[in-house]
Amino acid sequence: MGLLNKLLGEFVDIIEWVDTTHDTIVWKFPRYQDEIKMGAKLTVRESQVAIFMNEGIIADVYQPGMYTLSTENMPLLSTLRGWKYGFNSPFKVDVFFVSTRQFTDQRWGTKNPVMVRDAEFGPVRLRAFGSYAFRVSDARQFLKEVAATQPEFKVEDINDQLRNIAVSRGMDAIASSGLGILDLTANYDDVSETILHRIQPDFTELGLSLTKFLIENISLPPEVEAIMDKRTGMGIVGNLGAFAQFQAANAMEKAAENPGGGLAGAGLGLGMGAGMMGQVGDIFRNNQAGATPPPVPDATPSYYFAVNGNRQGPYDMNTLRNMIQNGTVTRDTLAWKQGMDNWAAAGTLTDLSPLFSTVPPPLPPQ
Repeated sequence: MGLLNKLLGEFVDIIEWVDTTHDTIVWKFPRYQDEIKMGAKLTVRESQVAIFMNEGIIADVYQPGMYTLSTENMPLLSTLRGWKYGFNSPFKVDVFFVSTRQFTDQRWGTKNPVMVRDAEFGPVRLRAFGSYAFRVSDARQFLKEVAATQPEFKVEDINDQLRNIAVSRGMDAIASSGLGILDLTANYDDVSETILHRIQPDFTELGLSLTKFLIENISLPPEVEAIMDKRTGMGIVGNLGAFAQFQAANAMEKAAENPGGGLAGAGLGLGMGAGMMGQVGDIFRNNQAGATPPPVPDATPSYYFAVNGNRQGPYDMNTLRNMIQNGTVTRDTLAWKQGMDNWAAAGTLTDLSPLFSTVPPPLPPQ
């Protein structure tokens, strides 16, 4: 059996990987004693990269295409082997195919609540989860830093590490975003974009590229959400008096429908509901009435004046002060305001007489 495998291995001269999985990142091409024939055909499909490794050292990297292996298109391997001239004998080399397609719908989420400080609610515990997508951007770097010489390397072999990076960097970004808890939901796209850029350097170190990062939900502890629901409900209710009347009306209807009470029960329910509705409505009306004080009345009186046989005004006290100062209104000018029975001299009125005390007397005759 060993001889047959050896013969088949020497005569099989096509190197390729037909990937039928959805989660394989690296796959090592199996050959008998890792022998490759010079002149063999290498097929690298789209979304693949082929890497030749000689004695643990990465040599040549092949992008998508078909190659006939020779010393001309294996420059690094030829250097490592010391092939100065043509070489036609089989040689040993490890061939690794690396998938460069996107691996989508990778899940991330917080295992335990993360404490953050919110400007409105103070310290709160948050949970978050979502999805991300990645691909191999540098096959040489990924093989050297992560996959090494494993014959097969799948997404699950690195997913925990990537998920931990996503959660750690993601929650740091959420905490430092400055957004309130209630504003995060409306800004998932912006926060996701910020997290993507923050995580990218960690992925680059591994030869990976983070192509998508999505936040699907950020949630508070159940007890905090219950309080917020009550708060929201109070805001929706709005007029508490009207709400109380509505509730009382419902209670009245339920009481009247009680089959055990008959007509008497219906009447009793009607009376109790009406009384309850009236009392509760009065309470809330009184509370609302007492909670909002009436407008402050205007305490400044306004006066009309008889000037040259014509009524002028009304004028407020500030205007009157100027009119008295410039002599437009004198002590003998007839004045009237609301509440007075008849016109009276301005100097005899209690509101106006103090204003005349600041007016100097007439100048003596020359």
